[in-house]
Amino acid sequence: MIYEPSDKNIELAAKIIKEGGLVAFPTETVYGLGANGFNPLAVAKIFEVKNRPSFNPLILHIAAKEQIREISTCENSKIDELAEKFMPGPLTLVLPKKESVPDIVTSGKPSVGIRMPANEVAQKFIAACGVPIAAPSANSFGMLSPTTAEHVEKQLGDKIDFILDGGKSEVGVESTIIEYSAGKFYLLRFGGLPVEEIESVIGQKLELKQNSVSPNSPGQLKSHYAPEIPIKFIDEVNLNEINPAETGLLVFRKNAYGDNFALIKTLSPSGDLREASANLFAFLHEFENSGVKTILVEKINAPGLGRAIADRLQKAVNRYK
Repeated sequence: MIYEPSDKNIELAAKIIKEGGLVAFPTETVYGLGANGFNPLAVAKIFEVKNRPSFNPLILHIAAKEQIREISTCENSKIDELAEKFMPGPLTLVLPKKESVPDIVTSGKPSVGIRMPANEVAQKFIAACGVPIAAPSANSFGMLSPTTAEHVEKQLGDKIDFILDGGKSEVGVESTIIEYSAGKFYLLRFGGLPVEEIESVIGQKLELKQNSVSPNSPGQLKSHYAPEIPIKFIDEVNLNEINPAETGLLVFRKNAYGDNFALIKTLSPSGDLREASANLFAFLHEFENSGVKTILVEKINAPGLGRAIADRLQKAVNRYK
């Protein structure tokens, strides 16, 4: 059931967390499925409900920057600079963890992802819980990430204890994830914070580090974030072999492919990457609910948030290859 984010309901949601339950909550990126990050049994429920592989680690969400020191052993001035500039916000830092962080959160890895959401409801909720909140996106594993409370209810409504409604997510794609290891920073996932902004702070180019076999953060798998119906890049199909009446079309700025498709959505007619990222998962959910049998998407080649959008589309397409 969906609840408005009143002070009373936030306190009730925090009580559920303290008792070992699961709460879906809004962030500026996507909705998260939260449990007490220090309670291994509660965290195990996340994997069960999402049908999430146990080798895929979770992110701990905090309400104050000072909590980084409570869950990580890392001491580095650049980490402090990143936290000061981009937290709260769509940035996740993967850092060496303290022993107090349960292994189930990190899938046995020695590092942990840490994020401080910018969403006001999320901040109040996490603060009320009094502990870091372990939370992946509030969806079934591998499926579309939710950007509204209704998306959460559709996928997980009968499996979780509480859904806090914070409206539509503003950013619409998950956080950017970077790792600090052996004195160097690495990019683990493109996301809602442009990589170029991070590089300007750390003074180095981020090297993309991918590991789909034993990832040390979410979003490193080859296939992910996919709708329940096939999705393909339009330049990789023969348009003469498709039935437009059963096909949806997703373009970036302008439709150059005709008007015969069953449903056509444009991410941003003005080319605004923030608008495009906010619309991405919302539009894919619309295609799922529209009755089309296939989604054709236009490839996006753009810097900043464009790289995150391209990453999500590629991972979705990979599921059906």
